[in-house]
Amino acid sequence: MAEFVLCTLATYLIGNAVLQWTLIISFMLFAMGLGSRLSRHFTTHLLETFIILEFILSILCATSAVAAYALSPFFRTIELVIYPWAIGIGLLIGLEIPLITRINATYEELRTNISGVMEKDYYGALFGGLFFALIALPYLGLTYTPIILGTINAAAAALLLFRCYGKLTAPRKLSAGWTATSIILIGLLVTANPIILYGEKAKYRDTVIFSEQTQYQKIVMTRWKNEFALFINGNQQFSTYDEERYHEPLVHPALSLLPHRENILIIGGGDGLAVREVLKYSDVKRITLIDLDPSMTKLGSTHPVLLRINQNALNNSLVTVINQDGAAFLQNTAEQFDAIIIDLPDPQSVDLARMYSLEFYRLSLKHLNKGGTIVTQATSPFFAPLAFLSIKKTMAEAGFSVLPYHNNVPTLGDWGFVLGIDKEVMSNTTLKQAMLGLQFDNVETRFLNREAIVGMVHFGKGLFEREDEVAVNRQSRPVFPAFYNKGRWEIY
Repeated sequence: MAEFVLCTLATYLIGNAVLQWTLIISFMLFAMGLGSRLSRHFTTHLLETFIILEFILSILCATSAVAAYALSPFFRTIELVIYPWAIGIGLLIGLEIPLITRINATYEELRTNISGVMEKDYYGALFGGLFFALIALPYLGLTYTPIILGTINAAAAALLLFRCYGKLTAPRKLSAGWTATSIILIGLLVTANPIILYGEKAKYRDTVIFSEQTQYQKIVMTRWKNEFALFINGNQQFSTYDEERYHEPLVHPALSLLPHRENILIIGGGDGLAVREVLKYSDVKRITLIDLDPSMTKLGSTHPVLLRINQNALNNSLVTVINQDGAAFLQNTAEQFDAIIIDLPDPQSVDLARMYSLEFYRLSLKHLNKGGTIVTQATSPFFAPLAFLSIKKTMAEAGFSVLPYHNNVPTLGDWGFVLGIDKEVMSNTTLKQAMLGLQFDNVETRFLNREAIVGMVHFGKGLFEREDEVAVNRQSRPVFPAFYNKGRWEIY
């Protein structure tokens, strides 16, 4: 289970889930190989050596998250902490199995010894994975899950220590080691939360008012003076300082182009801010919000700060909240929608890239009424131009006439959107002309007006000339994360 903790920790603190899981698992497996090789140099006092290793492994596992958070303010790249920690844990795990096999050789013949040790190890891997995904991460978070893992190792060592007490050459010293390990674990239970909060406050600069590690993501809310911001896995989703410059362009062009707008689908947007904008239209009769994470929609419908910002939108009688994968929902529903609004985080990883894929856009097209619109946030055309162009190209390949546009959101930078309509209904040119003709006189906005739209649909030189550099993002070939991670985010 240690590898799951470290992979999740690296994903949250560094980003790029696929890369982090690949690197952490690879480093740990390599280190396990080194540990196995080193085990041949231990020839005596094998039981004592194994117990000591378990104590050290217990401490390393238990302190992994605390160490990463505590040291993050002092390291420009937190990889310098997490990767060596993974190698250290992997080295000790690699020492474990050869040692326990040799200890067990006294009691069992070789064929049953090795198969028995490996069998229990693999069964334990299944149990550990299920426990981590279904119980530990959602309910204990990264604060206490590593401590529980360390406690399990310490308990195993203690069991061996007291069962074999009379056979050990230095039982008192080992007992002292167990006592010291126990004190460290108890100390971590008391100090882990404030240490991790310290690391988060250093990461976010502003005061952290809410923090939760859910089954799917890390959600953090911060406050600066009278302004609030929401972060998912360390990436800002909005700030109340300027969120209308994101949510109004996301929602109102797509809805204002519609001949009728009775049934609206929103994928993502569990904070409720996109729903707030849709509710401004009196002819809307039904809004379905699909968000994978129930913790996010619960936050959006109960937290006083979000309730004030989204104007209690998620509790409106017109709104149905479903906690499900957006693509799975579309595959299983027979509903047709007048508009589909996609308000998901940037697809830094393959799992989110599915929601920006050719297959997903084709599926969305099938669920749009004639003349219906689709719009997605499309990351930054300035910081990640190839990712932005890939979304545009992919949506066009799916059968849409597309209109890319952008807006300056001070806390996010230059941010992009791509709007689409069935190409059999409207051409790219006609779509742009229709967009330029929008007035927004019939809807209350804080920022958006006709003049703003005119600026949004125009881009300077050098962006669309690069469209030949990008490929369509397919589920079988998810190129989007690579384009995204080539972005110049360090400038921002």
